Amino acid sequence: MTDQAVGGGPLLPETGEAPAAPVPGKRAPGARPEGAAARPAPAAAPHFAGRRRELKELHADIARAGLDTLSGRKGTRSRVLLIAGRPGSGRTALAEQLLRERAADHPDGVLRATLTGPGGEPADTARTARELLTALGAEAPPGAAEDELTAQLRGALAGRRVLLFLDDAPGAEQVEPLLPDAPDCLVVVVSQGPLTGIPDVRPCALGGLDGAAGVEILSRYAGPTRITVDPRTADSVVEECGGQPAALVLAGAWLAARPMSSVADLYRALHDIALPEDLPTGVRPLCRAFRLAHDALPAPAARILRLLTLAPGGLVDAHIASALAGCSVAAAATTLDDFATLGLLRPLAAARDEAGDGAGTRTPDAAMHPPYRLPGCLDPLLRALLPEHERPAEVQLARARMLERTVRLLQSCRAMGEPADSPARQQVAGLPRSLRFASKAAAAHWLHGRRGALLDAAAMAVADGELDTLDRRLMAALTRTLLAHRGAEAAAPDLYALHGLVLRVAERRGLARERAAALLNLADLDGRASRTAQALTRYRQALEAARSVSDPVATGRALESLGCSYSELGDWQRAADWYGRALELRLARGEGSDAARLYGRIGGAHSCAGRWDEALTSWRAAARTFRRLGEVSGQARATGEMARVREYAGRPEEALRTCLEALDLARKAEDGRLEAALQLRIADTLERLGDPAAARLHRSVGERLLEDYPE
Repeated sequence: MTDQAVGGGPLLPETGEAPAAPVPGKRAPGARPEGAAARPAPAAAPHFAGRRRELKELHADIARAGLDTLSGRKGTRSRVLLIAGRPGSGRTALAEQLLRERAADHPDGVLRATLTGPGGEPADTARTARELLTALGAEAPPGAAEDELTAQLRGALAGRRVLLFLDDAPGAEQVEPLLPDAPDCLVVVVSQGPLTGIPDVRPCALGGLDGAAGVEILSRYAGPTRITVDPRTADSVVEECGGQPAALVLAGAWLAARPMSSVADLYRALHDIALPEDLPTGVRPLCRAFRLAHDALPAPAARILRLLTLAPGGLVDAHIASALAGCSVAAAATTLDDFATLGLLRPLAAARDEAGDGAGTRTPDAAMHPPYRLPGCLDPLLRALLPEHERPAEVQLARARMLERTVRLLQSCRAMGEPADSPARQQVAGLPRSLRFASKAAAAHWLHGRRGALLDAAAMAVADGELDTLDRRLMAALTRTLLAHRGAEAAAPDLYALHGLVLRVAERRGLARERAAALLNLADLDGRASRTAQALTRYRQALEAARSVSDPVATGRALESLGCSYSELGDWQRAADWYGRALELRLARGEGSDAARLYGRIGGAHSCAGRWDEALTSWRAAARTFRRLGEVSGQARATGEMARVREYAGRPEEALRTCLEALDLARKAEDGRLEAALQLRIADTLERLGDPAAARLHRSVGERLLEDYPE
């Protein structure tokens, strides 16, 4: 099993570990000569500085006996390691290093989840559990409750040797439901405080880095020369940054972007940053380094950086940045590259062949823009700056532009799932190249990587409450795109969430037609998940909403679905009653095919209840309606069901005559499968009537037909 991430993509270190070494002496954002091409930072192996003592303690904690072992029993739950520290202390980097060193002991792989959202709110435990189940290859029913999902997760992890990494945990209440009942699994949790209530957990508390490790981070970003010629001032910079890796990364990147500046210049610049007097001591170093980096940006770049806090799920790419800032995609891509070099963003993946052709050919389409994330320690600092610099109307306009761009990308993505000569593909061909996908595989890859952020975009817009028109378009486009690329079954959990959002908007806006549609869709998914009682409640609510706006389509669907739900419960009388109400509506509207089908449903309900005369009456009506419509195959099936009812009623001679009549109709309809089934049924009836020779003849014909017409 490969490493899996939950919560928007692979986790990246807060600091202290750099996915790419910066280019010493690289210019600050906005200084690229006009026309120069953007280039990503060169790839490098993850770099880890310091924390060797803490690593040793964590390894020792893994090796020590737990409370259960001391009492002579094998533990029933996984060992939990806690790395505690402030955001920016390098806690995630330490956890990732530990995972690398322990991976060989856990052959079933690494699972990752982030338990805090970009805005600091706790992540939804049910969604986290579902994503972890998906990573394990285990599917859960859409709309399942949190307890059901977490229980299924624990069951899926039982007997495995997995490393489970839970990053940025707000507290024990978010961690405890996810802990596996599997002693061979190891859980590593990163949090700011203790996990009170979870037994046998000793925190590894992080303070600042020692001077040598801090200087190592500065040297990696700014190059060794300037550090070597002024080691005392370098030590002072480390002290000014409180030994916090996040602050040191920002300081080192600031110096790297200014090849003519000295370490002393960096120290003075940091020291001159004015901070509020009431700012807590522990956050002052990071806040100082962040303000140094932010205030050095050109005004357009600083504005883009602040607006990135509006990105759904914290996932950022050139399209998101372009829409938020109202600039070109190329300019946004260049700026994001600059931010990554300055330590203000973390790239999630290097640019690579994502089109799926395996040839390494790169096409400048929508799938090729690499995603980034804001470091979790910087997100609240930027959010605090946003209202200071941007008017509410400008923020709302930026959100609207982002949603509109997302809708266009989804439309382009969905079109790639259709034939090349389809109208949708032809329409997409007229879009700018940056909004198009090179292939269906590239579109599917983009959707897979952005799925969580797209769902978050819809949820954020619904919560905002002022962009309902755009949000309804977004949810409709996302629903169609998920169906096109994932199919109804795989997309069901996401569709359940989307229909719930549609319901919220419809109820808020008083849109009865949309409310009925959302309730019907949710009830359908509830029914498939065997939550029949919940489905019944929603179908009744949908019926009420549909009738309030005289929507015959939704009304008919709700009535028939109520009948199906009562059939699932075995309440055949109520099932027949609701089917009858749906039938009245279909007959009034002249919808013959639907009426014939409903006659059959009523007949089936009466048959299950043992009301043979009522069942025969309904199946006769179905056969007559099919005959009137000229649907011979339907007439044959209805006639065959009449024969079945007569057989159940203890009238085999009548059943045989009716079945032969149905067989003749099936031959006229050229329905080989139905003809085979009828031949076998005739054989069974003949055996009961004491004619084995004729029964063998019909059975032989039926079996040959089944071979000729396999399913």
